[in-house]
Amino acid sequence: MKTRDRILHASLQLFNEQGERSVTTNHIAAHLGMSPGNLYYHFRNKQQIIAELFEGYVAEMEQSLALPQGRALDLDDKAGYLEAVAAVMWRYRFLLRDLEHLLASDAALAARYRPFSRNALQAIEAIFQGTIDAGILDARYADASVLALNSWLLMNSWVSFLCTTVLNDAQDSLTLQMLQRGVYQVLAQERGLLSEAARPRVEVMLQTLYADLPADPS
Repeated sequence: MKTRDRILHASLQLFNEQGERSVTTNHIAAHLGMSPGNLYYHFRNKQQIIAELFEGYVAEMEQSLALPQGRALDLDDKAGYLEAVAAVMWRYRFLLRDLEHLLASDAALAARYRPFSRNALQAIEAIFQGTIDAGILDARYADASVLALNSWLLMNSWVSFLCTTVLNDAQDSLTLQMLQRGVYQVLAQERGLLSEAARPRVEVMLQTLYADLPADPS
């Protein structure tokens, strides 16, 4: 692995495990056993590292939300979207946990985030419209734009909800299963809109994604 890629990989690991605000470039360099000067040769500062990690998040999320080419959506696609989006959210969970702070701290990142968010929302709406057109959701009741907006809001706030409301120690306790529960919440909003043909398969997906959240210790 090239040094630049090693820095990105280590930064992502540390940001996810410890929180971006707790990790400095010196911490990253020490983790890699390199001098700070060597790190600065590749990245001028931590903001530049975050910006490049964000571009990786954008690329992977856009790929995860791409529509199939030349055919209609089916239930296999729906399962694939859920799995792919959960994986991307887990891989870049520090971005979701600290999103408001990161955007407030870096005007360039905030400017880059706005078109990404709008494009992602359009892609999700197209997916929901595809599920309506395919008869997975009942066209009489399902509204693709409403479902897309609710889903995007939930996806972007779920990690923050876990860390601020559910967990006492978010750095140590956040798990993939807890994150998948957020995807479950997105899918669960469709229960009353499903066609009878799609319902059994979606119920299986819901069972797979569901995870109990930690009980309130109080």
